[in-house]
Amino acid sequence: MIIEILLSILALFIFMTFAFLIGTIKKDNSVIDIFYGLGYVVLIWAGLLLSNEYSPRKIIITLLVTLWGFRLAIYVMIRNWGKPEDYRYQAIRERMGDKVILKSFLRIYMFQGLIILLVGFPELFANVSSHPVLNWLDFLGLGLWIVGFYFEAMGDYQLRRFLKNPENKGKIMDQGLWKYTQHPNYFGEVLMWWSLFLIVVNVEYGIFMIFGPIIINYMIIKVSGVRLLNKRFEKDDKYADYRRRTSAFIPWFPKKKKDDL
Repeated sequence: MIIEILLSILALFIFMTFAFLIGTIKKDNSVIDIFYGLGYVVLIWAGLLLSNEYSPRKIIITLLVTLWGFRLAIYVMIRNWGKPEDYRYQAIRERMGDKVILKSFLRIYMFQGLIILLVGFPELFANVSSHPVLNWLDFLGLGLWIVGFYFEAMGDYQLRRFLKNPENKGKIMDQGLWKYTQHPNYFGEVLMWWSLFLIVVNVEYGIFMIFGPIIINYMIIKVSGVRLLNKRFEKDDKYADYRRRTSAFIPWFPKKKKDDL
């Protein structure tokens, strides 16, 4: 098991180094957002192939991670196509100065690789372990994962369609799934990783892999996704009203608008 895990980590390291080379050649470190989801796919597939055992649970875990990773990568690629480097990475590039190449490798690509390893380790661990037969937790996890995937994929689709409509300029997205939660895509992603944990927990010592969903849960709500988006629109009165009447994270029925009170 240890050899399989180490070789899987090596595969991830090579993949993230390849991403770094692409980003350096293009002078666009925002390509990491495309490689991020695919990094999980590389890690999990490496574990599956190295284990040389293809139990139903391993196949389910691998297919779910693959579907999530490719959907995210394709979505980000379409969203960023033909655009310059994302403003976040432009700001990082300016701060790094003349050591941008080395610092980008360590602080962007290797750091993202570390996040992928920590979050995806439970699934890697499951893929290199021996498996008992499927049980009700596997099917519950699969069902919840489908719900999470719907929220993330449909939330992204609805937001992209909303932003592409010039009539919506200056408006706040409060339609579709965004009517019931301020962050349907982030809610969906968190739900998917917790759902995968319900599948992983069936493996011996799988309960100790709970750190994976905890990390992604914390990262999305407190570090990157939700926190940054709320900070970006904190001075927008329309967004403040939207936050007042819409569930912060878990989908729920909205409160009435001020005009309706």
